[in-house]
Amino acid sequence: MAHLIKEVQPHGVAYRRGLRAGDALISINGEMIVDEIDYQALSNKSRLDIRVLKADGQEENVRIIKAKDAPLGLQIADTMACKPRACKNKCIFCFIDQMAPGMRPSLYVKDDDWRLSLMMGNYITLTNVDDQEFARILRRKASPLYISVHATDPDVRVSMMRNPAAAHLMDRLRALRDAGLHFHCQIVLCPGWNDGDALKKTLSDLADLYPAAQSAALVPVGLTKFREKLADVKPFNHESARAVLDIARDFQEKMLKAHGTRFVFPSDEMLLIAGEEIPPEEEYEDYPQIENGVGLLRKFEESLKYAAGENTQKAIPRKIRIACGASIAPVMEKWMSNYAPEGVQVTVQKIRNFFFGESITVTGLLTGGDLKNQLQDATDDEILLCSNTLREEQDLFLDDMPLGELKNALNPKLTIVPNDGAALYAALLGHEI
Repeated sequence: MAHLIKEVQPHGVAYRRGLRAGDALISINGEMIVDEIDYQALSNKSRLDIRVLKADGQEENVRIIKAKDAPLGLQIADTMACKPRACKNKCIFCFIDQMAPGMRPSLYVKDDDWRLSLMMGNYITLTNVDDQEFARILRRKASPLYISVHATDPDVRVSMMRNPAAAHLMDRLRALRDAGLHFHCQIVLCPGWNDGDALKKTLSDLADLYPAAQSAALVPVGLTKFREKLADVKPFNHESARAVLDIARDFQEKMLKAHGTRFVFPSDEMLLIAGEEIPPEEEYEDYPQIENGVGLLRKFEESLKYAAGENTQKAIPRKIRIACGASIAPVMEKWMSNYAPEGVQVTVQKIRNFFFGESITVTGLLTGGDLKNQLQDATDDEILLCSNTLREEQDLFLDDMPLGELKNALNPKLTIVPNDGAALYAALLGHEI
């Protein structure tokens, strides 16, 4: 495949060597260019032998010597873009399979793409990577990757992911280790499937791969009410969550003694289900699994506490209502008791998730409809709502209700607050966010 050059930086090294818009890249140093991963890896070298298809249809070799890592100064057509590759699994816990019907198409997309794992930290299973593509991962030194492990026992992993290719994970992880690459691991836990002895084996196998395996997050399965014809999976309760934490702490102690890292990190949600206090900041080390909900609450509170301690301004006296998910509501009440500024009366309202089912308790999965129905009688001066309830563009809730519709339906002013403790404190004070 040749990739069209759309633009060449004027007077740059590629321009000086005769490359122009309308030419097309065929290869660099004898290697074909599949996508931008290849292009970045190959073009950052200091000596380049570039095969080019000129605009007049003739092929040429262009030799370039430049500083290592210096860009070529080319803008390439979309053929080089990493368009997401689809997931081939039928995981028993897949949240997308539990989505309500009739929602916007983007919410049903299942990606499983190692390139997005490298560039954006997306979690991947490696089940849709053939031997040739896996060799490219090793050749391109793709590190760190973020890998959805779930179980290292082949039979358990296949039974959970409904894909025979899931059985070969450990071979792939050992190959990554042997190539000097690093990866972080995610374990979505389903009671009766991959907890207990299966979890002990998984953690033991991953610990044996340290330091290639950098960390492992333990995340409880999320179950909506839309599970007709899906596998029988039970939610975690207080007892089963505590059993997971007991296993995790045993491995943390072993890894601290052997390697100076806890390695295993239960998610905030698992701690809340078990009724545990959020650990101190040092137990999260460098927050390696924060995108998995590991340490979000601790980091939020530290930011909130710092903002409250450093504040020298008076708050605008008023009544505020904070709308949030059921799981964080008791924690938020405690925070407001400790850190709310003087003169601000705060009510924390737990929003029940009728859209997905009340087993879904996180704030980020609240919908506009549930918020509207449960906040419409509020008489406070202002309602604060976390920004993670909205899509990236900050204009739509999961149920496609526009933000403006919710604002118009409520009597108090609605303020969207970034998911950060300092931002929440500023909102409590009444400052512009």
